[in-house]
Amino acid sequence: MSQKTFLLIDGHALIYRCFFGFPKELTTPTGQLINAVYGFSRILLTVIQNLEPTHIAVAFDHPKPTMRHKEFEAYKANRPTMPEELQSQIGIIKSVVEALNIPQFEIEGYEADDLIGTINRTIESLDKELLTVILTGDKDMFQLVDNDTHVYMPGRGKFQTDKEYDIQAVKEKMGVAPDQVPDLKGLMGDSSDNIPGVKGIGPKTAAALIQSFKTVAGVYQALEADQESPIFTPSVKKKLITDKESALVSKELATIITDAPIKFVLEDCRVSSYNKQTIADLFTELNFKSLISLLPQDAFETSVQEALF
Repeated sequence: MSQKTFLLIDGHALIYRCFFGFPKELTTPTGQLINAVYGFSRILLTVIQNLEPTHIAVAFDHPKPTMRHKEFEAYKANRPTMPEELQSQIGIIKSVVEALNIPQFEIEGYEADDLIGTINRTIESLDKELLTVILTGDKDMFQLVDNDTHVYMPGRGKFQTDKEYDIQAVKEKMGVAPDQVPDLKGLMGDSSDNIPGVKGIGPKTAAALIQSFKTVAGVYQALEADQESPIFTPSVKKKLITDKESALVSKELATIITDAPIKFVLEDCRVSSYNKQTIADLFTELNFKSLISLLPQDAFETSVQEALF
């Protein structure tokens, strides 16, 4: 890739996708399940190979409750506790990231989404020539997409290909512009995060409302002004009026924070040399020999190639 690219990885979103998407038969000789480790490593190395980033970093969720949990007790309350067989893989995944010399970010009280939002905003202020590509399986990240930021989603299963989302692709997928995604979720909610939205308002109606009135606030301003619209059927009006407070809170919950207290130095995230033998030994120990060929060149291999050509 000719353009300078910052690959920003949504650690836990990718880990969960791999845990549920890769075979449970992937274990060590001692019986330790490592399907998430394998999937994470394979996807990460493949995307590095495809994008050839100049900068890279990984953000992880902190295990303690976030500010959203404190503000809204039911936030993600429907999610079961992380399975022990996944929890036991987190440390190994972080070892893989460390062996590849990739910076890791994790802060108590904040989700990986917020760290990514903050890092992305900082990058845009520091280097206008950098394209940030967020590797994730979480559609919440669509709200960060703009001319300098794309979202990269790995395909699910054998028959879906990876897709990189720019502004137009997000509009086609969600029915609204990237910066309207929190407003969309404010109305339709998000069952995966236990964000309630407005009861009875689905994705199509929510998208139509946001297309017409731009924001959740705009919807309620039009409603209170008794503005005529074919979308404002008696049923929709009643639902919106009943759940106004829920809509406002839901939008807030769905909005990614971009000012988390993170210590970020752009130069520290520049792709740099790493010890290929260290990660090769780890992959051999995990029986990931097929992944060794995906490893990027180390400093020695690069110097040899430059000397030859």
